[in-house]
Amino acid sequence: MLTVPDVCEELGISRSTFYDWRQKRRAPRCIKLPNGDLRVRRSDLDHWLDDHEDAA
Repeated sequence: MLTVPDVCEELGISRSTFYDWRQKRRAPRCIKLPNGDLRVRRSDLDHWLDDHEDAA
């Protein structure tokens, strides 16, 4: 599972952009751990990227 900083680095976005997308329900699906940390499954990120791929 990926941390929020891992996802942000891979997508080339800031942490604030990630949380903005999450609030607008545009971010990849996240898992909230009991301690409040978020994780993103690699498969969820890959699926999210596939869904947002431009057909250019």
